[in-house]
Amino acid sequence: MTLGKYGKLTAEQARNEAKKLLGKIATGIDPIAEKKEKKVKSITLKEAFDAYLVARKELKPTTLLDYNRLMKQVFSDWQSKPLLDITKDMIAKRHRIFGERSKARSNSAMRLLRAIFNFAAGEYEDSQGRSLVPENPVKRLSHTRAWYRIDRKQTVIKGHELPAWFKAVMEVKDERSTGKSSILRDYFLLLLFTGLRRREAIELTWDRVDLKDKTLTIKDTKNRHTHVLPLSDFLMELFTNRKADSDPDCRFAFPGDGKTGYNVEPRKVMKKIIDQSGVTFTLHDLRRTFITVAESLDIPAYALKRLLNHKMTQDVTAGYIVMDVERLRVPMQKITDHLLKLAGIMKSAEVVNIADHKKDIKAG
Repeated sequence: MTLGKYGKLTAEQARNEAKKLLGKIATGIDPIAEKKEKKVKSITLKEAFDAYLVARKELKPTTLLDYNRLMKQVFSDWQSKPLLDITKDMIAKRHRIFGERSKARSNSAMRLLRAIFNFAAGEYEDSQGRSLVPENPVKRLSHTRAWYRIDRKQTVIKGHELPAWFKAVMEVKDERSTGKSSILRDYFLLLLFTGLRRREAIELTWDRVDLKDKTLTIKDTKNRHTHVLPLSDFLMELFTNRKADSDPDCRFAFPGDGKTGYNVEPRKVMKKIIDQSGVTFTLHDLRRTFITVAESLDIPAYALKRLLNHKMTQDVTAGYIVMDVERLRVPMQKITDHLLKLAGIMKSAEVVNIADHKKDIKAG
């Protein structure tokens, strides 16, 4: 052990410090472990959080952004507090108070805190390999059954609402001639007719759209598995028209004016569609609508999971099935045709040209 630097510590002072340390060692105390334990006890929530993020190298940018928001929203006054000073009672109180504003966000914040404590328990050990974080205080919420029950949203665009919604989407216009509404129109339609998650669709680049092979590929998915989808006739028309109207130098299928290069602000256009159609919807409602329609058509479970890029790790049979994208083309076209029929756009399995349909609406 280093007692101090020569010059700042005299020989006599060093001798006295050494005697103290030898006295501790004689009684079975490890001064190095004691020093390490003291250091761990002073580690703040912010320091533990930063170390946690360094260890979790593969977190998605959106997850990182959400974690940082939670730290600022829920734990802003705790960040400089030693991690081990955060008690069960403090956690229960904070969870309850913040839950009055948002139950879902309060649960999310405490799950993040639980993960930080779990990380700290494995990261910070004494010389004997024993954890210096004795327990996870967030467990109090489980012991007292204090977690808020968050019912999963079940909202969809109902069949009888689709005609009004589809009409409003096709007719929506920009306040200025920016072309933004037509970009978002196609974006909303892509979500409805593929069930893609909103970020998977909005960040789509042209190199992922193969108009010859009639497929699109999503690389950065939620479950990290590359997702390849067949394009139905309707989606082929959509992308063909979008490609023709696009700037050849822009790599995004749904470009925007911001730093990202893609469109990130659909709320104003969504409000126009909601006001005109009378149908309230969220972007994830479009995915749920796709799923609901697919299930109503008795699409095979494995095909549906593949279309939605859901994991099938707990299904032993699924591990033996290799679902080629061409085998998904018929189910995808079937779902597309049914959506168009529900929207009142087609009476039979005919191809609908979006550009022609837009002209018909203007003429009407």
